[in-house]
Amino acid sequence: MSTPKEFAYKERPDVLVLFDVDGTLTPARLTISDTVKETLRKLRQKVCIGFVGGSDLSKQLEQLGPNVLDEFDYSFSENGLTAYRLGVEQASQSFINWIGEEEYNKLAVFVLKYLSSIELPKRRGTFLEFRNGMINISPIGRNASTEERNEFEAFDKVHQVRAKFVEALKKEFSHLKLTYSIGGQISFDVFPTGWDKTYCLQHVANDGFKEIHFFGDKTFQGGNDYEIYVDDRTVGHSVTSPDDTVKILNEIFNL
Repeated sequence: MSTPKEFAYKERPDVLVLFDVDGTLTPARLTISDTVKETLRKLRQKVCIGFVGGSDLSKQLEQLGPNVLDEFDYSFSENGLTAYRLGVEQASQSFINWIGEEEYNKLAVFVLKYLSSIELPKRRGTFLEFRNGMINISPIGRNASTEERNEFEAFDKVHQVRAKFVEALKKEFSHLKLTYSIGGQISFDVFPTGWDKTYCLQHVANDGFKEIHFFGDKTFQGGNDYEIYVDDRTVGHSVTSPDDTVKILNEIFNL
């Protein structure tokens, strides 16, 4: 399979490097630094680059900048259920069509009842966020400030709020083929099994890549980078921060 002519200007057009967003290109829910942006600009001259995150595109634009669709060869929102190649939107999928209104209603009611029954030091807003390809559940609420997110993350490490919530959902909805993925500081995603970050790989399958690298920080089992990190089609790199991402990119690609 030959490399598409659009990528012919690159030094190694048959190599693709994909990045998680939160904790890999940006601090959790914060914006990309000039250092990371400059590193990616240099990298894009050498290879193809793309990002793949669980959030919807509007949140990714906030974090990565308004011109992000022009600055990456591939842009994957909601694990690739919404996909762009060189700024052009590809086919998309929807969670509600997959699950149906009746089952979704039961799921939403269970989540809200469970949220009302647990002890937490603080609650903010947007506990259940409905997205195109998944739902995102946050016990403290997605409107929490950065300081409150940090507080909840520390509380969750001790009390395993999210892990216990996931177990309750697995038990209640064992008849549905759902995957539960704990990512970031305050929430977890629920989506059809197979709709993890490996979903985005189908969008690049016909572009003739000989090597696909993936960089992520939640690469442990149960983390939302795990499936694509261990996938046979990728070379996985586990990072601890955006600075760590830059360091490893410089080592591998001599930027």
